[in-house]
Amino acid sequence: MNTALHHGKALLTLSAHSLAKHPKQLTAAIAAVFLGAGGGAWALASLGPDISQLPVQQVVQVVQPQVPAVALELPALTQNLYRSDVTRSTDTADILLTRMGVDDPQAAQFLRNDPLTRQWLLGRSGRNVTVETQDAQRLSKLSARWSPDDSGQFKRLVVERQLQGFTSRLETAPLQAASRLASGTIHSSLFAATDEAGLPDSIAIQLAEIFSGDIDFRRALRKDDRFNVVYEVLEGDGEPLRTGRVLSAEFVNAGKTFQAMWFQPASSEASNLANKGGYYNLDGQSLRRAFLSSPVQFSRVSSGFAMRFHPILQKWRAHLGTDFAANTGTPARTVGDGVVTFAGQQTGFGNVVFIKHRNNTETVYAHLSKILVKRGESVSQGASIGLVGATGWATGPHLHFEVRVNGVQQDPMALAQKSETVPVPAAAIPLFKQLASSVRSELQAAASIQQTQFE
Repeated sequence: MNTALHHGKALLTLSAHSLAKHPKQLTAAIAAVFLGAGGGAWALASLGPDISQLPVQQVVQVVQPQVPAVALELPALTQNLYRSDVTRSTDTADILLTRMGVDDPQAAQFLRNDPLTRQWLLGRSGRNVTVETQDAQRLSKLSARWSPDDSGQFKRLVVERQLQGFTSRLETAPLQAASRLASGTIHSSLFAATDEAGLPDSIAIQLAEIFSGDIDFRRALRKDDRFNVVYEVLEGDGEPLRTGRVLSAEFVNAGKTFQAMWFQPASSEASNLANKGGYYNLDGQSLRRAFLSSPVQFSRVSSGFAMRFHPILQKWRAHLGTDFAANTGTPARTVGDGVVTFAGQQTGFGNVVFIKHRNNTETVYAHLSKILVKRGESVSQGASIGLVGATGWATGPHLHFEVRVNGVQQDPMALAQKSETVPVPAAAIPLFKQLASSVRSELQAAASIQQTQFE
């Protein structure tokens, strides 16, 4: 062992001495050795086969996924699809189901033969319908909702698939009230503005009725007049089924602002009032006047209180009344409490009714297609006294209306505006003021809707 170590040391000493003495020669020799070794490696690699010519073998192996036993026991998932629409008078069972994306001959056959469906759904317009389908458009459930009257309830027809086939049932449930806000500006007409604001016609009519004692909606509307309204919507199962009353409203006409709110005093406070509830301005004055300005609900007027060319007599003459264009059969109402003094036919007027009111005031309702009252009968404001027609000297269906004070014709609008109003009962004033404060905030919120749209 010691001998080997001795010889190794001697070799290292000799190598170091030779490197120091002949450095260039030794460096060249070492480089030659490495180049020779590299060339040998390259030569060996070149002698191997071309990899592109090697045979290719495809190996396929089936792998079984490890699925938990619990997952294998889960039932197949089904997708429920829902769709809603409104019925039309022309709907049959097949037409209704097809429009709602249902392809189910068995369901169509049931609807055609089911007594409840035939009585309450098919051929009736305006009913909210929702269908639920599963598995290739097969009907699972059909629900129809509608509110037939002012009872505060709605009807629900349910057709449902059971194991033994389809069943149907008719249910009754209470309506739920919800409030909505809207705002609009007059550009051409009230109805055009309410349509643009998304308001139903019943709300437009109520607006005109509420402010009819202060604003002549037939002749006094101006471009850029505006309104804000809070109204009631009655819902069934969360779907709007009918429109309720206007809860509060504001109308700006020719730069003047008019406001109104519905107020109903407690029964003890309203015991002496003929009307248990009504509209008041925010100062507490009733908007119900002794005389209405119109004998028909708000509608297009063919001529106002002015001179006109008479279509029958073919000459200009004073038109001492107002003609209200309306369809035949539209109810004509008395504008104030009174007694019928004449109900029959007169030349020119055709079927006509005269009503005597207090303070020597008389109203005339002419060209009626039908008279609904008799002489000597007492009538209350708003009561139907006849139906609009075209009898006498009339060129088309309309109601000719006159107001006479001491035998002299007057402008109906002027009479309505001058008639007295009734204030809120004294006992109800604290509650009224509290509600009026809330109404002001609601109307400001309604006005902000339109401002947001413009921005």
